[in-house]
Formats: sequence, C-alpha cells, structure tokens
Amino acid sequence: MGKIVCFGELLLRFTATDQKRLLRSGALDVFCGGAEANVAVSLARFNHSVEMVSVLPDNTLARYILGELQQQGVGIDRVLTRSGRVGTYYLEPGAVLRPSQIVYDRKHSAFAETDPYVYKWEPILAGADILHVSGITPALGPNAAEAVSDAVEAAFSAGIKVSFDGNYRAALWENWGGDGPEILRNILAKTSIAFINEKDISLVFGADFTNRETAVEYAFDACPNLKWIAATERAQTTVTNQSLAGELFSRNGRWHSDRFEISNVVDRIGGGDAFASGVLHGFTSDLSPQETVNFATVSSAFKHSIPGDWNLTSVSEIEDLMTTGGLDVRR
Repeated sequence: MGKIVCFGELLLRFTATDQKRLLRSGALDVFCGGAEANVAVSLARFNHSVEMVSVLPDNTLARYILGELQQQGVGIDRVLTRSGRVGTYYLEPGAVLRPSQIVYDRKHSAFAETDPYVYKWEPILAGADILHVSGITPALGPNAAEAVSDAVEAAFSAGIKVSFDGNYRAALWENWGGDGPEILRNILAKTSIAFINEKDISLVFGADFTNRETAVEYAFDACPNLKWIAATERAQTTVTNQSLAGELFSRNGRWHSDRFEISNVVDRIGGGDAFASGVLHGFTSDLSPQETVNFATVSSAFKHSIPGDWNLTSVSEIEDLMTTGGLDVRR
C-alpha cells in the first residue's frame, strides 16, 4: 500500500465538561482535532503509511499537537512552521433535546495565513496513492483555498487519487465571503472518492435534492472523474440516542450497511471522519465494496464511544465487533 497524504489545519478543541453550557463549565477538556488529522490518525492506527501536511507556529500548543500525532503513527515531517497562532474550537456538548454547539476561533491562524506557494506539492506527494482533503480547508480563507486547490491539481496531474470530504461550513465561508460552491465544484471535478450527501450536492451545485440517489446520479454526471461516493444516514431521537447506517455508490452499483443503534453517545464529533477513514482503508486493503461500507460504518459507530475527535481503535477491534457483535468483556 502506498502513502496517504492528508492536508488540512491542525486544531485544539476545548470541550465543556459534564454536558454543561460552555461558559458555565468550570473546566474544559482539551483534545487535538481537525477533520483531515482525524482521518490521518485512524488510517495510521489501521496500519497505513500516512503523512500530515499542515502549518503550525513554534510554541507549546503546537508541539503538543505534533507529539500526539507522532504517538499515533502519523508522519509529521511535512508540517511547516510559521509565525501565528494555533486554530482552536470550543464544543458545548448537547444533552437530551439540546443540540451540541461549536464556536470556531480559527481566523488568522498560522495555517490560514500561510501563503500557498510554500507548499512544494511535487515532493510532498511523491510516492502517494491518495491525497485526502476536505471542504473545511478552502473555507478558511483565500490562502487556504488556493493551497488546497493547488494540492488537488498537483495530485490530479500526477495520477494520484483525490479523496474529498464535503464538510460544508457556512459559518467559515461567511468570514471571508469566498464563493464556496464554485471552489468546491472545482475540487470535485478532480476527485475520485467523495464523501458527500444530497445536502452537500445541493449546496455545491445550486440545486435542491431531497432524494439521495437522484443527487448522487447528478454528481456523477457533473464530475466525470468521480468514481465513488460514500455517505452516512443518521437518525436521532435525542442527542445521545441515534442510529447510523452507511452507503457506498459507484456509477453502476450501490451498497448499504446494516443500521446500528447507538445509545448513550459519548462523543459524535469525528464520526464522519471515522467513516471516511474506514472507506479509504477498505479501498486500499482490497476489501469488496460491501465489506468496505460495513467496516466504515462500524468504525464510525465505534467512534461515538470515544471522547475527543480521534477514533482510537484498530482494525482488529473493528473486525471483532463486526464478527461477534457481543458486549462481553474482552479478556
């Protein structure tokens, strides 16, 4: 298996404890995060060669993030050092019928302010099979938008598969007035594997899809290079009681996982990234499409039991859950 390169911002997440309102919490739990880093960590734990490309300042917070990534087996040699600040976000966990809320503090971070020319994509992507990016990165500002567009163009020109997670964040786009749909359409045009649903497709293409199959068919028609589309189906009765299923589409097939009931959710942040990493694992491990969507969905469901952004699990743990499904203590 070749290298997988993940490009995006590395973050610190501060979380209110015990389901308290954010500013009523006497303490904040600290986790490392960032959509692309979440995928990188999962893939490294699934025994893949993974390189993280990003920018951080040279300070204690940044060194903590890098140390945590390295501990998980993610390559950090391509993380550049520039002046600035570490991007952060704050999570107020929901409870019962009160949804979770996120407050971003990412404006003017070292990553967002870095000129796109500093990334030397030809050596960065040398030996890579897949480049993974998300729609969050171009939403951070013009420099980040140009950088991710350059990365995708370089990968596409070199015959490297582009994996793209839609992750449309309206609040981030509004900060700088970027044309999100146009930028994301240009990325999708060079994408091989897209993690998008009918809502993403509607936003990007300016349509109004409520039916997933119709939306997927439209995306395949609009993006000739697109080979796969993957998405989850989530239902919620309360914040902590949910169900989850996964779907995988090609141009001539559709595969659906079982639906998993998830009670007493610990933390759903990063669940979509856990699904994406599971799909990428399946594609790079010669799993069938059905095996791939099964593995990815179980991986995502498992993430809901783990605090923080990262899915701290392994292939054997996911496979054990898939084959036995029992909850007895593993001894």
